[in-house]
This record gives sequence, C-alpha cells and structure tokens, in this order.
Amino acid sequence: MINVLQMLERTAERLPKKVAVADPNDSLTFQQLRNTAQIVGSWLVANGIQPRTAVAFYLEKSSLAWASMLGAVYAGGFYSVIDVRQPKNRVEQMFKTLQPTVVLTDAEHLERANELFDGSGCRVACIEEVTKGAVSEIALEAVRVQACDVDPLYANFTSGSTGTPKAFVASHRSVLDWTKVFTKTFGIDETDIMGNQAPFDFDVSNKDIYTSLLTGATVQIIPRQYFSNPTQLMDYLCEREVTTLCWAVSAMCFVSIMGGFDYRVPTTIRRVLFSGETMPPKQLRVWQKFIPDAVYANLYGPSEITCNCTYFVVDRPYEDDELIPIGKPFTNERVFLLNERDEQIHVAGEVGELCVAGTCLVMGYLNSPERTAKAFMQNPTNSRWIDPIYRTGDLARYDEQGNLVYISRKDHQIKHLGQRIELGDIEAAAQGVDGVERACCLYDSKRKRLILFYVGSIERKELKGTLRDRLPQFMVPNNTKQIDEMPLSKNGKIDRAVLAEAARIR
Repeated sequence: MINVLQMLERTAERLPKKVAVADPNDSLTFQQLRNTAQIVGSWLVANGIQPRTAVAFYLEKSSLAWASMLGAVYAGGFYSVIDVRQPKNRVEQMFKTLQPTVVLTDAEHLERANELFDGSGCRVACIEEVTKGAVSEIALEAVRVQACDVDPLYANFTSGSTGTPKAFVASHRSVLDWTKVFTKTFGIDETDIMGNQAPFDFDVSNKDIYTSLLTGATVQIIPRQYFSNPTQLMDYLCEREVTTLCWAVSAMCFVSIMGGFDYRVPTTIRRVLFSGETMPPKQLRVWQKFIPDAVYANLYGPSEITCNCTYFVVDRPYEDDELIPIGKPFTNERVFLLNERDEQIHVAGEVGELCVAGTCLVMGYLNSPERTAKAFMQNPTNSRWIDPIYRTGDLARYDEQGNLVYISRKDHQIKHLGQRIELGDIEAAAQGVDGVERACCLYDSKRKRLILFYVGSIERKELKGTLRDRLPQFMVPNNTKQIDEMPLSKNGKIDRAVLAEAARIR
C-alpha cells in the first residue's frame, strides 16, 4: 500500500456495514465513511485543491469531521486541524504556515470561522453542506494515479519550548508502517472498540483513526467535556463497551484521582496504552486494581517520529519511587542514546539524549527549513551514507535489562548550587509521597530556586519534611505550592508555562 485510503477501501469492502466511528450524536459504517470522504474529496477537487497542499479544518472532533479529513486525502491534499479554542493570533500564525485555500468547518463553528478567516483569500465551507454533494470517480482517480507514499498526509502543530506554533508534516509511508507494527504488537483486530480520547489535532489520535482503517476496529469518540465529568466518562466507556484505550497520562490520572472506578468499572477494557508524560505508579496501580486483567503499556515518542518509537508492557505493580521504563523500540524503529560528545551509549546507567531514525521520521517542519535542519540532522556516528535522525531533546538511560528509562527533558536538566539536577527526579520523589497525587517541579534560574507544585491532601510543611529525608539537600525544593489541579495543555500534558506564570518565573 502507498496511500492510507487503501486501508479504508479494503476494510469497507470487507466490513461495509460495520460501524467504523461513532460519537454521542452520530455514527458511520465503513461504507458510509468511505462514501462521505469521497464526496468531500470530490468537492475539494472541484474547488481547486491541488495535490500536496493543505486543507485546514476548524471544528471539534466528530464522526463527520473524521470523514471530512479523509476527504482532504482523497483530494490529494493533506489535512491540518486547528483547535477551536486557540486564540485569534495563534490561529493567524497557523494559517500563515499552512497557506490553505479552503477551510472546512462545521455548522456550530461556521460563524466564528467566517470571522477568523475573513479577508484571508481562502474559502470557508461547512461540512454539513459539502457532504450533500456527489462522488466524482473520474476526479478522484485522476488524483490517485499521481499519488506517492511520501506524499504528506497531515500537518499537526506543536508549540515546542518557544511557544511559537510549528507544524510537522507526516507522510503516508510513515503512518502505514507505524499502523501495521502497532496493531500487530498489541494484537488489535476488528473485534476491538477504541475509546478515542485525543483531539484530532494531536497525533495520538492516529492510533485510533488508522488502527480502525487497517483492522476494522470501531472508534468511539469521547467528547472533550467528558474528561471533566468522571461519571459521564465511565458511563460512556461501559455503555460503548470499549476494549482499548490509547490515552494521555493526564486523562488516566483524572479517572484515578477523581474516583471514577468507585462509581463504575468498564469491564470490557483489555488494553490500556498510555503516553505523553511520566506515569505516576500510584495512579497506575489504581487502574491495575480495578481492571487487573488488562494489558498496560507505557508508550514513548515525540510527534516528530509518527506517534511512538518505544514501548514497555508493564509486568508488575511499580512502587511510588520507581520509574516505569519506556522500554525498547518498536519493529523498524532505531532508537539510541548519544552522549555530549555525540558518541553512542551502550552501557546501563549512563544518561544521554534519545535519538530516533527510520521510516518513522516525519518530513520536517512545514515552511521552516531552519527548524527542520536543527532537529533532523545527519547521524553523527555515520558518515558513510545519508542517515537522518531526530534529536528528541529527551534524556534517558538503559536499565540492567536493556530497557530505556526516560529521565527528563534536556532543558529540564539544570545546574543548582553547583550540582546537576534532573527536575524529573524531584517530581518522582514527590509523587512517591503518600498524599501527593501529581507533582511538577520548575526552576527559577534568576532567583536560583526550585519550586514544586503538587496536587494532594498532604500539608506543605509535611511534604517538604518528607522530601528532606528522601532527597539530597541541594534537591529539596525551596518552595512548595499546593494547588487544586494541574493546568493542562490542549494535548493533556501538564502546562509548565501556566505554572511558571503563577510562580512569576520569567
């Protein structure tokens, strides 16, 4: 296969009447998903979309949104979803990067989209109207014959450490390769029901979307607001008989901290695959207690390598002060550590920067050659042929079993009181204390102070006293701040920028 639409078409032929995707208000069979996508694709071709150009989407995730995104692919373009909660100035920056000629939105957001993109020179169209059209097989075939597996499939935005949005572009080849490996590794098939947590502008959703297209599994879209209402969330998981979760760590912690299992246990779940942040063992143990027979796996990988590059199947309950490994590479992924001299690390215990190579690499950052050249570079250990790698900026080490163990971001490694400190070590120690649910440590470099934010019932003085017994003196936070909940980014990770603002760190 050279195009992800071939997965959809083969599954639609094999399982035409099976539900492909559903949300609280709608559902589409595989046949309906294919036909709706072809209608959208035909409309886009008729309205001037050229191969390998962007189609922007300004909407919430839904069954119809998914079909429309695939419609952009039928038109030979690539899709990019813009979060409707983004401020106007950021949307303008994203639009400038994408340079789309068409923005597709839904009826709910049509008025706002018209306001945002007025005067931009692009056309704004409502998918509810577009999907009333018809399929033009001639137009779609003319697009397909010139398709290539390295054509762009989607562009997702990430702010990175600068706060400026950048869009990485992934190809069909990378997604096809990743999906085959992912589904085989975890044995996902047409009997499975995926509980989609991630928004469509976040690449974690690929694990739901493309797993479904390849295997015939059904995707149940969980609305964003359910993750602030544990009873509604647990009812949905139970009633939709979800079997597989590919969730952000923060989403799992929401369930365990808010007592979701005390209300109702989704007994059909048989796989829980988590990623995005370090999983606190005490929160994972809650899941293991209530759903003991499920397979739990820690997945690692930045968006620039098409979802994930390593995994670790959790084989036992981990203690509060232990780090759950990120494991070993998926098939056809090359993952290794480089030290500060760009030499490859092979021994256990030595910390280095995680680097990745292989088909998994995305094609770089859209309209940003400087950023691309900085992050995607020639493998410094190989001068014999072109061998691009992605430097993740993450630090890790090998354990005695050869598993990779994530330490922290490279920019979270600081020097304080003459000592090199990993902020992740302080966070792990704090999360190992009874009465602490989640923790995040920041460093104020100007004032030379460690600041620990935490969610939990323990008093600040007691926590600081406990940390004095568990950490070297130079690692004990200068300030501890108890908060009601951790601020989260739109992708479900702890928003350190919000905490830094609260601590007045500049």
